[in-house]
Amino acid sequence: MAPPNPALAPAEVPARPNRRRGGLLAMLRWRFMGERRPWPPQPPDPAPGGDPQALPPAGSVSVTFIGHSTFLLRWAGLTILTDPIFSERCSPFSWAGPKRARPPGRTLADLPKVDLLLVSHNHYDHMDLPSLRALRRRDNPQVVTPLGNANHLAKAGLDRVHELDWWQSMTLPGDIRITATPARHFSARTLRDRGRSLWSGFMLEAGPRQAGPRQAGPGAAAGERLFFAGDSGAGHHWEEIGQRLGAPDLALIPIGAYEPRSIMAAVHVNPAEAVAAHQSLGAARSIGMHFGTFQLTDEPIDAPPAALAEARAQAGLADTAFVTLGFGETRVFPL
Repeated sequence: MAPPNPALAPAEVPARPNRRRGGLLAMLRWRFMGERRPWPPQPPDPAPGGDPQALPPAGSVSVTFIGHSTFLLRWAGLTILTDPIFSERCSPFSWAGPKRARPPGRTLADLPKVDLLLVSHNHYDHMDLPSLRALRRRDNPQVVTPLGNANHLAKAGLDRVHELDWWQSMTLPGDIRITATPARHFSARTLRDRGRSLWSGFMLEAGPRQAGPRQAGPGAAAGERLFFAGDSGAGHHWEEIGQRLGAPDLALIPIGAYEPRSIMAAVHVNPAEAVAAHQSLGAARSIGMHFGTFQLTDEPIDAPPAALAEARAQAGLADTAFVTLGFGETRVFPL
């Protein structure tokens, strides 16, 4: 394992061209002066299928959708958790802020020991300190995150933290490579620290490396690749990620929190843009995330999966090419 990168002070985090300056005022005006129709109470989800404790066969990945952007991935000898949030609210307060529309699909007690956390950025629905503290106490996992986030993670007691800049990589034991990838988003935990830490997605690769599009058929040399997008608006970065790092076998792409477009287009894809991202990446298969858990924006709770199905059909994709999982569902995907 490579040693952690030195944590950058906030002023040292380089500015990113995709940062939207001036957008904060519009977002606050919408948030506090707009009219939002509350999501109706949700009936209990069906009992989830699959076993998150089971190891997948070689050449496959076990994926458990816990909710929002939190997935448990078991792959290549690793147990990985993405942007973990098990709390009732995604907020600096336990008594205010966006509240869960449904409980986590699996509790932390349901999960095997976690080796690695991927934390894409510092927003409260992606970097939840109470959940991270619980994982530190239980498993003491390593963490990979973009630049400038180690100081936040230290508040949860996490000290095995590796910070990466865009396109920077690190290698885990077993020759598993993780590369931080560009995203069109922003960071902030208060009104005074906007853009002081970086945001990213992550490409994970195991096995022989081959840049560019995957070569189909017997004898293909490319390794297995998983992609976790974090949060992002639309942009040319999807195509660049696929070209530079290779097409992922499986991509986790957000499909929710996209209305109103006048505010959210800069930082969140809608389902049609998520399908375009899937195609630009060259992903063999994608799974939708970032929907149906916290009401962060204006679209109805059931709109993202329905819009995804429509966008997938319009793009001529097979129903299996870009799917969503049930909350708590574990499914094994061949790579």
